[in-house]
Amino acid sequence: MALKHIIDAERCKGCGLCVSVCPKNVLEISDTVSTKGYFPAFQARPDDCIQCTLCCIMCPDVAITIIESDLEKAMEDK
Repeated sequence: MALKHIIDAERCKGCGLCVSVCPKNVLEISDTVSTKGYFPAFQARPDDCIQCTLCCIMCPDVAITIIESDLEKAMEDK
């Protein structure tokens, strides 16, 4: 089961704490600038996620949520 990181690019300042704390290197910092001028994190390797939620815990801007990919699809279908 793949997990999806929902990263609010408008809240993420690209500090990299989530990237550095992830034991599976799931997240990376984007090359794309957000509307606020930051380089937000993104999910580079979703299949490697082990649901430790360290990225969510470490994020000082509370910009990361983890959901099951199937749940996201079900929400979109409604």
